[in-house]
Formats: sequence, structure tokens, C-alpha cells
Amino acid sequence: MTDSSQRVVHWARTKRLMIITLTIWFIFSFAVHWIADSLNAFSFLGFPLGYYMAAQGSEVIFVILIFWFVRAQQKIDQETGFAEE
Repeated sequence: MTDSSQRVVHWARTKRLMIITLTIWFIFSFAVHWIADSLNAFSFLGFPLGYYMAAQGSEVIFVILIFWFVRAQQKIDQETGFAEE
């Protein structure tokens, strides 16, 4: 692969990863809080699910999302030849 085609592949895969990550972030930042009242019909660890997701669940998902994003981006970098040594 030429350097130019590697850059195109790298950017396409990175852009796709960003879109997926931002979609997940949006869901847990805004959508879950918008529908929290509906989620309160269910419970998790004795707490209403809407309360739990707004207070704790979103933060847990964000931490997991950060680690997942870093690993996925590192894999993309390695496969396309842009990994740092």
C-alpha cells in the first residue's frame, strides 16, 4: 500500500470509530437522561434504573468507553502502519 492509500484507510477507520464512540456517548449523556422517568419502572441494585443510570451508570460507561476507544484506535494505528513505537 502506498502512503497515500494508507492515510485514506487510516482516516476512514478512525472516522468510523469516532462516529460510533460519539453515538454511544450521546446515548448515555443525553438520551438516557431524557428517558429517565420511563426507566424508573425498572430497578437495579434496589435503585430505580433511571436514577442509577443518571447518577452512576453513565460515568461507568464513559470510563469503559475511553478504554475501548484507546484500544480500538491503537489497533487501527498498528494495522495501518501509523502506530507509535
